[in-house]
Amino acid sequence: MTQFNHTSQTSMPAVDSSRTEQRASTPERIMRQLIIRSFHVSELCTGTSFSLIKNPSAWSLTIPSDDGNYAEQLCLSDPLIQKIRILPISPAYRHIPIHSIMDIIPISVKAAGKIGEGITHTLTGVYIVLTGVDEEGTPVCAFGSSAGMLDEQISFNKAGTPGDQDFIILFDVTLRAKAGLSRHGPNAAHHACDLFCQEIRSLLKAKSGRECTESHCYQDVIRPDKKKVAIVKLVSGQGAMYDTHFLGNEPSSYEGSHSIIDITGAPILLSPNEYRDGAIRAMY
Repeated sequence: MTQFNHTSQTSMPAVDSSRTEQRASTPERIMRQLIIRSFHVSELCTGTSFSLIKNPSAWSLTIPSDDGNYAEQLCLSDPLIQKIRILPISPAYRHIPIHSIMDIIPISVKAAGKIGEGITHTLTGVYIVLTGVDEEGTPVCAFGSSAGMLDEQISFNKAGTPGDQDFIILFDVTLRAKAGLSRHGPNAAHHACDLFCQEIRSLLKAKSGRECTESHCYQDVIRPDKKKVAIVKLVSGQGAMYDTHFLGNEPSSYEGSHSIIDITGAPILLSPNEYRDGAIRAMY
């Protein structure tokens, strides 16, 4: 009969204390660092050209007036665009009719480095609201129009939406008839809006970091002895139209970005700072 040593089967293996101490003392490692400098806008004006000027305590942003030819020039960026209206909106005058909301876009630019690291300059106190419709009145949207009164269609003071005291630049695009029924039409609207944003980004990039309203540093840190955490975010990417873009040339930009539809919805791994720095752009 075979005999088993019961003690040898149940005893715990000896613990290597030296390895435990080494593992416990493994230092944290900084993978990348992102510095975000904000420039707070307290005044939004219209004029003959773009300007970003510092007041005693904040910044004044000037955009071309709607009665000039700037919007008409933007229409030439794509033959699918029939009309563009650019309207500055103060916090006190938000009860106005709008077309369906395609996106709410912060204005940010890389002053150094790439998305997720380096230095980013961003404007606070002002947001772009991109809206769209075609010349037949069909809203540019996927699963339900958000057309209506501006102050009733946006939930303010949320992550990604303007606050109560923020200015809004309404960028309203009218597409040719039925152009909004495929990706080409909405993409044309986003392209034109990005050209507008880039004019402001160029001014913002040139500002000295010493003039910023506030600055924050964010680090992506590897902690060997901590739990590994991943956040799964589902984004729109369905059929031939309902799309999301990621990793554009600038934070939250359209130019240079990639379509989730074009990569067939494959998973994308982003660092915390890439996500924080505007790696994802909603389309409509």
